[in-house]
Amino acid sequence: MLRPPYTHYNRLYTYHLDLKNLPDIDDPDLIGTWIEDETAILFFHRPKERLVKSLCEASGAKIIYVADLDYTDWEAGREIGTFAVDGLTVAPVWEKTAADISLDPSVIFGSGFHPSTRLCLEGLLKYSASPEITIGTALDLGCGTGLLAIAAAKQGVARITACDNNRLACQVASANCQANGVQDQVTVLEADLRRRCPDTRVDLVMANLYKGLMLELFENPDFWQARLYLLSGFISGMEEDLLAALPQNGITFLERRRNDRWCSWVLLRE
Repeated sequence: MLRPPYTHYNRLYTYHLDLKNLPDIDDPDLIGTWIEDETAILFFHRPKERLVKSLCEASGAKIIYVADLDYTDWEAGREIGTFAVDGLTVAPVWEKTAADISLDPSVIFGSGFHPSTRLCLEGLLKYSASPEITIGTALDLGCGTGLLAIAAAKQGVARITACDNNRLACQVASANCQANGVQDQVTVLEADLRRRCPDTRVDLVMANLYKGLMLELFENPDFWQARLYLLSGFISGMEEDLLAALPQNGITFLERRRNDRWCSWVLLRE
């Protein structure tokens, strides 16, 4: 996350260590850390060879990979700036412009520039404004920066639970909710969906997830308790397997959208 004196992201210095448990790191240049597949990834604004070397010596860890890259490279070459979807404007915190949502994208996915996130945002705005469907509660699985949860709150959804298994994502999402004044509507929960699915007895489930995890959720009866489902995170070549895994009864396919190769579905449980 951005902390003083930093107001934007320029260079990213990342260090990948074979370490499952990181000690607290008190450094003014730290952006954040996360654990992924028993690997610790550390993100800094500046090079930190000496600090990382000391950390490895103290823990017995080894450096697996080091990268120095431009922030736009981390964002797949996309320049992060203000954008609008159906009248809702989203701006990064370093752009001092009037916007409905001000977002610190950090190094977390879900900033709104990836096609799957954009598809979810479009679907959320469409169905939350529909007079035929009342959405008072929502669940955001794989919340990333918290963008979709914040947008749902801005659309009048009273209670949203936003879940991610990445601790840094949860920290960033919580900070973004606070900055946008929706912290009373959004509860951020750190949860591994492979082990436990949060309560889906809500009006809307938003899930922007990878195919393997989506298939696991489809097989879990507890996943199918919501009224409306907004699903993305998969490309067109994955749809056949996902379609085959849907429940045979009680699910109506309302809409399919596509952006580039990425797809989104809207499903209604009857």
